[in-house]
Amino acid sequence: MGAVIQLSNLTKVYGSTVAVANLSVTIHPGIVTGFLGPNGAGKSTAMRLIVGLDTPTSGSVTVDGQRFSDAPAPMCTIGAVLDAKAMQPNRTARRHLEIIAATHDIPAARIDEMLGLTGLSGVARHHIRGYSLGMLQRLAIAAALLGDPSVLLFDEPLNGLDPEGVAWVRALLRQQASVGKTVLVSSHLMSEMQHTADHLLIVGRGHLLADTPTVDFIAAASGVASRITSPDADRIVAAFAGPNVHAVPLGPGQVELRGVDVKQVAERARDEGWTVYQLNPVEVSLEDAYLRLTAGSVDYISGGATLSAGYAPIGPAWNPYQPNAWGNQPPAGGPNQGGNS
Repeated sequence: MGAVIQLSNLTKVYGSTVAVANLSVTIHPGIVTGFLGPNGAGKSTAMRLIVGLDTPTSGSVTVDGQRFSDAPAPMCTIGAVLDAKAMQPNRTARRHLEIIAATHDIPAARIDEMLGLTGLSGVARHHIRGYSLGMLQRLAIAAALLGDPSVLLFDEPLNGLDPEGVAWVRALLRQQASVGKTVLVSSHLMSEMQHTADHLLIVGRGHLLADTPTVDFIAAASGVASRITSPDADRIVAAFAGPNVHAVPLGPGQVELRGVDVKQVAERARDEGWTVYQLNPVEVSLEDAYLRLTAGSVDYISGGATLSAGYAPIGPAWNPYQPNAWGNQPPAGGPNQGGNS
């Protein structure tokens, strides 16, 4: 039921800014594909290129082998949520959907069904101008689903939603993928993507950084690390100093040692007489793995958060602009190539 989306050397340049750079990926039906990257990474631009709102500078994008602009019934091919605020505020929600439905001869019963699905039946005759951001997101999703499309593109669909709404979108995405549809969703909520996305596409400054199953991405980033609470934290850090060990302070008397497992710490503590209050292996989350991968691709970095207690990384810093575990080459031109989100 779904459609394969194929991006082949897709490139988009705005003036001197490379928003998307030689992006080649295949997005498959039947799974939820998470589209991740820092602000300015090129995610929104890539989605606009898929639906034909922007024209590639070079390269191509097809949906089941054809350009989306050539689809005989676009709303039955792709349902997109790209900007939930892009609606006529003086219309009611029902009228908004009626106008969209008229372009494809979609029956009124389908409108009622989508209003019910998104929880908007009770406010369907209210003007959109009075809607909250969360309500606008629900209406945008209703419009995207109206034509029962084989492909869903959702750009930050969780913005403005309360916890119930976030859980509902998560369940919706997984349900749509389970019936064979192609689902591509971008989000900055890493905890949600960890529980929602089966596969990840991660971009930085327009370049592909990873194309991998979610579980493989997290596993590859996990490595070996120990989290320690001890009054002897300084001595422990000094004892394990080496080229393949990194010490990350977590607070007074607390440190994470990357490259050292708990057995090594426990045996050394026994021999050295260190006092250790807590010793745990580190379980890496999707957010941890994502931040490590995209560390060199962030255009805007908040100030004020610095390492304390005098610790510094022990050994060389990890460099995302080296060939990585997923076989993707570093961005040509290094970390100075910019892009749009």
